[in-house]
Amino acid sequence: MPDVIGIRFKNCGKIYDFEINGLDVRKGDRVIVESEFGLSIGNVVVNTHHIENSGKELRKVIRVANADDLQQRQDNENLEREAKAFCLERIMARGLPMKLVCSEVTLDRKRIIFYFTAEGRIDFRELVKDLAAKFKTRIEMRQIGVRDKAKLVGGLGLCGKELCCRLFLTSFEPISIKMAKQQELVLNTGKLSGICGRLMCCLGYEYNEGVSDTSPFLEEKVVSEMGQEKELPVVAEGVKEPGPDVVVGTLESTMEMSAGQDGEKKEQEKPGHFKKRKKRKRYRKRFLKNE
Repeated sequence: MPDVIGIRFKNCGKIYDFEINGLDVRKGDRVIVESEFGLSIGNVVVNTHHIENSGKELRKVIRVANADDLQQRQDNENLEREAKAFCLERIMARGLPMKLVCSEVTLDRKRIIFYFTAEGRIDFRELVKDLAAKFKTRIEMRQIGVRDKAKLVGGLGLCGKELCCRLFLTSFEPISIKMAKQQELVLNTGKLSGICGRLMCCLGYEYNEGVSDTSPFLEEKVVSEMGQEKELPVVAEGVKEPGPDVVVGTLESTMEMSAGQDGEKKEQEKPGHFKKRKKRKRYRKRFLKNE
């Protein structure tokens, strides 16, 4: 059971386990490790703990970062900006349908990694030759998705706060429109999508997978405040329960009531109707005499 620590290389990135290799390190320290890309500086986010024998061999911590390592990291940031600008120039010159996101340089400058997005596969062999001839080191191109791009670049969401993937989300969970339906939200993809163009990750915060969409079954009897049991009215599906002001009767009685109400209205409208007709006739007679 080796002693390991949890190390993170980027903000809100994944946590990787490394053997402490007999060093005295604590949470918050910066250490030098050999990752899959090369030498890198990582932040210790999980204190020393024991794990069982894992299937793969764990890498070891080389040493604790010193002032020279931190200075080298700042110098690499200048190289990253220079590499990104040159790569953008060569992409425009060759007309490649790709969007460069950022570049990353390892601590020992043995590798430069370029992250980009594209709709399909890109033939960037000639571009890699131009970059290798310029920087005299190993070049690696990595295609990422739009959600990973938003995590690297950052930004503000519809809520006005910084993106969740930039603040605390370490991995992306699958988001579906079913989550919005259960929360009774407006099913408009324009309002439910983030700046990455995908459904917002916050739709999964209040989503309960075990909750059914249908309403719970109501019992037939309820107990009133006085302690007496009352039976609930049985209402057919799709028919609203009649309120206190609604008169319920047979079909014949409702027809008689409607016929009686119509007759009263017609009798009330007749006198006024004849008066209007008489006025119109008198006006016509006067108009003809004047002519």
